[in-house]
Amino acid sequence: MIQGRAGERATRPIAGPVGLARQLLIGGAALAAVLGLVLSSAIGAEPERFRPWSGPTPPLELSDMAGKTHTLADYRGRAVLVNFWATWCLPCREEMPALQSLHARLAGRPFALLGVNYGESSSRIESFLRGTPVTFPILRDPRHEAITAWRVRTLPASFLVAADGQIRYTIVGEVDWAADDIVARVRALLP
Repeated sequence: MIQGRAGERATRPIAGPVGLARQLLIGGAALAAVLGLVLSSAIGAEPERFRPWSGPTPPLELSDMAGKTHTLADYRGRAVLVNFWATWCLPCREEMPALQSLHARLAGRPFALLGVNYGESSSRIESFLRGTPVTFPILRDPRHEAITAWRVRTLPASFLVAADGQIRYTIVGEVDWAADDIVARVRALLP
């Protein structure tokens, strides 16, 4: 026991060398994780962030804001960018205009962009889209089935799917989708 103010006894034990080392390791790991997230968001449009995907492409069948069902198979023969996002995610919100720019830049080409919202209500999504309008489909994932199937752990998360329906790359964190090097990377997947 250690003495507190005015003779009170505190119940907090004094950390010994092992306890202090444990606290430093935990604190250091937490700091490294936070710095990793900050740096991954700040990196921006570096093509090295496109990590090759291995394994099968998970299913995707969700409804858009108007209730129309979309499946990944509907887009066979086109390159598809599937972007998982939420309105409460600041990097997701900041990335949305660049996604719209990419969509507009590749209009008329064999390309599709699907924004998959992380389980939010239609009214919340609509409110966000009034201030940040987009012309690509926004799909709702109310039960987090797609997020789980696609193993999304961090938002925003994007997947580039080739015309054959197979995921080629995964990208975690905010990307400047309007940057020329990123557009070139997407164009390379167009049939």
